Amino acid sequence: MDGDAQVVFPSIGENLLETKSFVLIILGKDTIFNGNFSPKYIHYLAAKSYLMKRKTKIVLGVTVATSLCLTIGGVSGFITQAAIPVWYAGLEKPFFTPPNWLFGPVWTTLYILMGIAAGWIWSKGSHHRWVKTALFHFAAQLIVNALWSIVFFGLKSPIIALLVIALLIFLIVRTIHWFLIVERTAAYLLYPYLAWVCYASLLNLGIVYFN
Repeated sequence: MDGDAQVVFPSIGENLLETKSFVLIILGKDTIFNGNFSPKYIHYLAAKSYLMKRKTKIVLGVTVATSLCLTIGGVSGFITQAAIPVWYAGLEKPFFTPPNWLFGPVWTTLYILMGIAAGWIWSKGSHHRWVKTALFHFAAQLIVNALWSIVFFGLKSPIIALLVIALLIFLIVRTIHWFLIVERTAAYLLYPYLAWVCYASLLNLGIVYFN
């Protein structure tokens, strides 16, 4: 490059990236480079590369986790749908029981939120001990979630299912606890799930009581 030539790069303005472990500089006003690349521009390129990799990892994690959650939900839904028209329809239920058509859309939404939350946590670094612990609890509650459908609708045992859903609530609370440590926003996505499972536990209890 000619020593007299000048290359002008537009203003970046704001912080490129700020996380718990990685903070980049503010470039500020237009920067003029005389001959060679400025260290600030090198930092900018490094930040851009980091952001792209980070975004790709989040998308990958969310896609895989959501697919897994929806698959588990699909299996549970298959077991549920088989029992609703005959066995479940003949049970005495509490007055606050929702219509049958509501379960599908609600659970689908919750499984998507769960997948987004888990994928987000995984993207923080699966090698990290806190991330591993959070995902371990998430996997445990997901297994127990499927187990409840098997016990309640498959085995048609509301009493045992009540014990299973109590364990599920405990595991969800522990999962939220660890998610809060890693990424608070991801943990917030699990609150609707916790609320719905608590509601489902009251339905389960009511069915045990009336039957």
